[in-house]
Amino acid sequence: MKRGFYIGRFQPYHNGHQSVLEHIAHEVDEIVIGIGSAQLSHMVDNPFTAGERVLMITCALASLGCPFYVLPIEDIKRNALWVAHVQSMTPHFDLCYSSNPLVVQLFKEAGIKVLSPEMYERETLSGTEIRRRMLNGELWRNLVPPKVVQVLKEIDGVERLRQISRQD
Repeated sequence: MKRGFYIGRFQPYHNGHQSVLEHIAHEVDEIVIGIGSAQLSHMVDNPFTAGERVLMITCALASLGCPFYVLPIEDIKRNALWVAHVQSMTPHFDLCYSSNPLVVQLFKEAGIKVLSPEMYERETLSGTEIRRRMLNGELWRNLVPPKVVQVLKEIDGVERLRQISRQD
């Protein structure tokens, strides 16, 4: 049994994440998906709760064909201890998938193999760009899986983002 770990903030979950996870699903028997910064929500950079992000991911990956777990991981603000914190919050995994330089370094220092998957259309498929488009009334729905569009509609996510971005 080979289990891979993939972490992100998923603010929101988008087609780039979907592409990476579909790729990972062909390399492992199970995937552990960590929702990073799980304690953050209702902020312009982190508008969605951990539960909402779990719902986005679970709905989008329903037909993945590879078993997966979606687990919130709160920040601990101590990088030297972070990998041990992640390991205490997840099932055992054999390798980590990440292109984030800090995540790569921390897992390598902990002796865990790290693979950096190709990022899919990184210029447009980023949470920052998608949130910017939401705020400016630009097209964004084509950048996330259809099930994520449904979740965001259900939680009125675009309106929340607009409201919390206002100045008083």
